[in-house]
Amino acid sequence: MLQTEVLIVGAGPTGLTLALWLTKQGIKVRIIDKSNGPGETSRAMAIQARTLELYRQLDMTDAIIKAGYRIPVMNMWAGGKRQAQIKMLDVGGAISPYPFILIYPQDRHEQFLIERLQTLGVEVERQTEFLSFEEKTDQIIARLKDKNGQEAICQAQYVAACDGARSPIRHQIGSGFKGDTYKGLFYVADVVATGVEPSGEAQIAFEKSDFMVMLPYTGTGNYRLVGIVHDERGENSERLTFEDVGPKAIQALNVTIEKVNWFSTYKVHHRVTDYFRQGRTFLLGDAAHVHSPAGGQGMNTGIQDAINLAWKLAAVVKGQASDHLLDSYEIERKQFAHKLVETTDRVFTFATTEGSFADFLRNYIAPIFVGLANRLGNVREYMFRIVSQTMLSYHESPLSSGKADAVQGGDRLPWVPVQKVDNYDPLSIIGWQVHVYGDPGVELKAWGERNRVPVYSFIWHAEYGKAGLVKDALYLLRPDTYVALVDPEGSVVKLNDYFDTNGINLNP
Repeated sequence: MLQTEVLIVGAGPTGLTLALWLTKQGIKVRIIDKSNGPGETSRAMAIQARTLELYRQLDMTDAIIKAGYRIPVMNMWAGGKRQAQIKMLDVGGAISPYPFILIYPQDRHEQFLIERLQTLGVEVERQTEFLSFEEKTDQIIARLKDKNGQEAICQAQYVAACDGARSPIRHQIGSGFKGDTYKGLFYVADVVATGVEPSGEAQIAFEKSDFMVMLPYTGTGNYRLVGIVHDERGENSERLTFEDVGPKAIQALNVTIEKVNWFSTYKVHHRVTDYFRQGRTFLLGDAAHVHSPAGGQGMNTGIQDAINLAWKLAAVVKGQASDHLLDSYEIERKQFAHKLVETTDRVFTFATTEGSFADFLRNYIAPIFVGLANRLGNVREYMFRIVSQTMLSYHESPLSSGKADAVQGGDRLPWVPVQKVDNYDPLSIIGWQVHVYGDPGVELKAWGERNRVPVYSFIWHAEYGKAGLVKDALYLLRPDTYVALVDPEGSVVKLNDYFDTNGINLNP
């Protein structure tokens, strides 16, 4: 019988991220996957700015940016003509240190995470299948089947289901998966293409109710194609080939497909699980929520599920917090999952709805709006905030408290680089910390030393005020870098009250 503190089922990006963050915090994990090896197809492509910000905690951001591809421009086509374009590079230059959309195919991304996990001494156990589990008062007992077909028992304090949209663990706990399935059959292909003008830029083409997205991922002729089949061809998806959909798909862009490296079809669903937590079981990633591919949100949301849960599990396992802290995982992530499904549903429905009025909107009105948005910096920034997940907040969480000017508990800390001082540099650690923009005061400094919580002070500058920060206010940041508490008076009494109220003991 093998024992561990957290059993992670599923070694996709969500499970690997959870394993990395838990291991980094000293938690013993076991991560299993029934597959023979990591994925070999590109699948999820986009890594959003918020994920890159959080990857700094494991010093992974620079390497991933170097390996990925930044989309410079998105072109919009309708009626066989390019109607509008949006400049993508540095669109969020005032918002994030990573003001772009990075393309990094999932197979390479997974391999990168696996290698980082190996450096921490953890191997993914392949060909190991989760069968069932039984929950006891202080542990779960899981039945597993190894690569030799032998059953084995694993004892763990908690189990994390990162086992995909068909999650066996979700089925076992009886959690519903409410939602629906979009009409039409979607296809995806990785191709080598020539004749793309301009090359290395993203394209989205509308032709009546058909649409196709073409994303570059190397800048040297490799593209991801995504489109939809509305007609009778979609009724025989198992026999559908790229030759069946390719000619019509690329007609609008007048490009030549030199080689098809991968082709697949799928139905798109939008669903959210009833429970993100039940007892000692947690659902993450596709096991908890699935949505349309609009905006490249799915993988990033699963990764942020993992980072949200990891610090809470670590605190409870180490005896630094009560079990009650884990309830906040469902409160925070379920609310965001529902918002995400609603947002991507509106975008996806707009892109795929059949009918003459919808065709008119896509082919004539949308290009005008996109062209206008490209000329208005504020509109482009707003679109970046939504797609990059930098607008995500936990205002309704029991872990969020206080407000001063524009920043309140639950917010992502505004990024404000001033005269070569980057207020995000301290966020590379996983742990509680306090920021003060101005003078932290003697009492607060002493509180930080006494509780081993670093207090970072930044010399006041007008740029901080423009970002909504208040001089001399106290900003307590959670280990996942979100603002926990804001107190304009910088009071240590408020700090102590915060930790007492939430059952967190910094010095157990």
